[in-house]
Amino acid sequence: MNITINVKVNGVKYSNTVEPRLLLVHYLRDVLRLTGTHIGCDTSNCGACTIHLNGMATKSCTLLAVQADGMEITTIEGLAKDDQLHPLQEAFRECHGLQCGFCTPGMIMTAADLLQHNPNPNEEEIRTALEGNLCRCTGYHNIVKAVEFAATKMKKEVAV
Repeated sequence: MNITINVKVNGVKYSNTVEPRLLLVHYLRDVLRLTGTHIGCDTSNCGACTIHLNGMATKSCTLLAVQADGMEITTIEGLAKDDQLHPLQEAFRECHGLQCGFCTPGMIMTAADLLQHNPNPNEEEIRTALEGNLCRCTGYHNIVKAVEFAATKMKKEVAV
């Protein structure tokens, strides 16, 4: 028996009938065609599927779509506003915080959650926040630098 869910994704309301066993990550990618949320492991180890669920970083491979009924979801596609990249998206580009880019959406969504709760994290706090996200290409050095760069830029934007 299929179930109808109502969600708000990146500011847009959706109502879809889904199978009760459909994972949220598959709903986002296959039903809504928001493919920025990546599937890396299906076991919640890699963090490539991280989204914001009601404002909190959540691995979308650990939830069923029906569990998100009535909630607000932000994906990597929803961070940019008015054709302007989010400061974290800019920072990853400027600081070379990516190589293959597969982990990047999850890293950025996790870092955005961190900066929302801690706008001035130190290196250790950034590394701790990103522990649930795996990158197979980098040594995380430039990822950490990108988060630091974005934090500084975001503080300056608030001050203006």
